[in-house]
Amino acid sequence: MSIFEKLGSMLSDNQKSQTNNYGNIDEEKLAAAALMVEVAVQDGEFDAAEREAIENILINKLNLSEGDAMELLSQAEDKQSQSIQILSFTKEIKNHFDDQGRAHIMEMLWSVVFADGNEDAFESNLMRRIAGLLYISDKDSGEIRKKVMRDYGLT
Repeated sequence: MSIFEKLGSMLSDNQKSQTNNYGNIDEEKLAAAALMVEVAVQDGEFDAAEREAIENILINKLNLSEGDAMELLSQAEDKQSQSIQILSFTKEIKNHFDDQGRAHIMEMLWSVVFADGNEDAFESNLMRRIAGLLYISDKDSGEIRKKVMRDYGLT
């Protein structure tokens, strides 16, 4: 089982045991999606490429149906717009994932950063803050960043 399948399975298992103001969506999955939205809006624009990247991550990496991914993205946008800080999102992720799981969350976030083909200074700053809050070293975050850049053909 790949780490993404494991992550999707872990999130799915937690979904059964948790409820919140967002219906059947568990807090960890919602926090991860809200962080992706937060990264996407950092450059002042949440464009179609970033939205599509998040949807693809939710479908392909977290094994959600297209409908569930669209619903989660909508709820994440709502949660992100109501939040004034990223601490609650990162705390939820930090408390539920080991080092490898948090590194994969960072990979998903970097994928959103590069979905539009470039990295904005605001996005870079946010990613450094998120890495610190998730206890991911600058070196590890940089390696993840480079991997995603290679995946997008940007190196």
